[in-house]
Amino acid sequence: MKMQTLALAFLAAAAIGGLAWVFIYPLISGEKKAENRRASVAKSEPVAAGLVQKDQRSRREQVEGSLKEVEARRQKEKSVSLSIRLTQAGLDWSTQKFMIASGILAAVCFALAMLAGGGLLGATGMAFAAGFGLPRWLLSFLKNRREKAFLRALPDAVDVIVRGIKAGLPLFESIKVVAADAPEPLKGEFLSIIETQAIGMPLGEACVRLYERMPVPEANFFGIVIAIQQKSGGNLSEALGNLSKVLRDRKKMAEKIQAMSMEAKASAGIIGSLPPIVMLLVYLSTPDYISLLWTHPTGQLMLVGCVVWMTVGILVMKKMINFDF
Repeated sequence: MKMQTLALAFLAAAAIGGLAWVFIYPLISGEKKAENRRASVAKSEPVAAGLVQKDQRSRREQVEGSLKEVEARRQKEKSVSLSIRLTQAGLDWSTQKFMIASGILAAVCFALAMLAGGGLLGATGMAFAAGFGLPRWLLSFLKNRREKAFLRALPDAVDVIVRGIKAGLPLFESIKVVAADAPEPLKGEFLSIIETQAIGMPLGEACVRLYERMPVPEANFFGIVIAIQQKSGGNLSEALGNLSKVLRDRKKMAEKIQAMSMEAKASAGIIGSLPPIVMLLVYLSTPDYISLLWTHPTGQLMLVGCVVWMTVGILVMKKMINFDF
């Protein structure tokens, strides 16, 4: 009887001890806390990954917002005023001065046409072409020439900015270096960025406004990169380095397109110049035969119609052989 009691007591003590070891000992020894701590440490990686993903998503949203703002601004600025066109052509003329010069040119051409016996209709057509078409063609010519000079110097300027940033210079100081040594018109445009920023405008906004004075995609790319970096941060030297590579690749593509389309341009030039050359040769051989075109009213009307249709044909051919990329 006594041995049975002792055995039952031993088994009960062992059972109680086992239960205490399983449920009470971890709380007393701190194993539960250690396990919770290990679990929290193990869960820290997904939390960190979630934070990284959240930061990336926030940065992507900032970039998308910046691009949408720039695109909305471009949509509003599709209709370019005459003063902006003068600025894009590199002229410091006022709109009034340009209008006066165009009017004087139209009046001179009208008087010369009347003195040459071209008739009222022919003189009016000459005056319109000289006072309205020729000045705007000159603006377009000066604008294109200025843009080509800007694009030739922009990749090197971006490389200078990248090297300045890698050397520890701030972005504003790197732009100053470019403005001091770059050729025109790049020098003048970067000086405008410095002056605009000096009066209180953020540097990103000042770079975005470069596209207003130099409406080429490369200037738009440069302004967008600077604006996005100012808003959302990031490795500016890497971004500008990639931009420099893109600019050089676009330059190579433009030269390749020009080489491939040169045959079509030569054909268009020959076709466009053939009627005036034939007209001049006929006038030199038999002037009385062709002079009816500017002495008779019907001939004058036919001449104006021919000029209009030739202009339309030349513009269509120009549109066909020009490529946007």
